[in-house]
Amino acid sequence: MKVIVCIKQVPDTKGGVQFNPDGTLNRGAMLSIMNPDDKAGLEAALRLKDEYGAEVTVLTMGLPKAADVLQEAIAMGADKGVLVTDRVLGGADTWATSTTIAGALRKLEYDLIITGRQAIDGDTAQVGPQIAEHLGLPVISYAQEIKVDGDSVIVKRQYDDGYHMLKAKMPCLITALSELNEPRYMTPGGIFDAVNAEITTFGRADLVDVDDSNIGLKGSPTKIAKASDKVRKGAGEKVVPDSPEDAVNYIVGKLCEKHVI
Repeated sequence: MKVIVCIKQVPDTKGGVQFNPDGTLNRGAMLSIMNPDDKAGLEAALRLKDEYGAEVTVLTMGLPKAADVLQEAIAMGADKGVLVTDRVLGGADTWATSTTIAGALRKLEYDLIITGRQAIDGDTAQVGPQIAEHLGLPVISYAQEIKVDGDSVIVKRQYDDGYHMLKAKMPCLITALSELNEPRYMTPGGIFDAVNAEITTFGRADLVDVDDSNIGLKGSPTKIAKASDKVRKGAGEKVVPDSPEDAVNYIVGKLCEKHVI
């Protein structure tokens, strides 16, 4: 059984974000982490490896430094890493990203593809289903549990305040929630393996059945009107009441003024 997990190196938003003049994220200037939903998807794949002996390959698209997130995944237990990187792929929106990743996946063998539900830097939840559409695969999103039944997968899918139980024949694609599991830590032996692991690199020329008009910034139909860092709040109104009673009267007055009470 061959499982490919698509993971993404995303900005650590706790340290703030930075933008390029065209409105895209300046990823090279920010600290990065593995996207949480993707890490849950990786853990699901590693459990399939533990139980069924599955071969787990991790794939990411990004700058050359995105190889770091592949090494982290290998240190957790993944077998192989594939980095898709090329200057012409930069600035991609979800359409161009999914087109590119699908082009890379066509070069690889797989029974199951797992992606995170969404990335914390975009929150669109579009790339996983789009990849499935490009490849003509069935897709089950918002996975809470994953089980294998012969040549099929059975997935408990989150739905409002309930859930669906869905079964799909492989090959197929699943998008994972961060609540799917508790990802494991890297191991000392895994870290040693990761340092010595050879990462396969794909460039534009390696993508299969991909047109130049659908990749990179030029192939992205989504246009950014405005981008900004966190909205800075003003200091607000400061009041020093003479007594607790005055403080209460002031607060009640403000609540009445805004029709809260």
